[in-house]
Amino acid sequence: MRQSRFTEAQIIGMIKEQEAGMPTAEVCRRHGLSPATFYKFKAKYGGMSVSDTHRLKSL
Repeated sequence: MRQSRFTEAQIIGMIKEQEAGMPTAEVCRRHGLSPATFYKFKAKYGGMSVSDTHRLKSL
């Protein structure tokens, strides 16, 4: 499987920006990803914090 060029912390940061009110198109443009990829990340990491992802890695 291809490795993401974004860390989990960066992905969660992007999701938090969008949840704070920034339009999805603007978040995608600033970070250089497609809206489809953003929504795929949001489905996987939505509602998580950075500490949650560290806990998942240890399983």
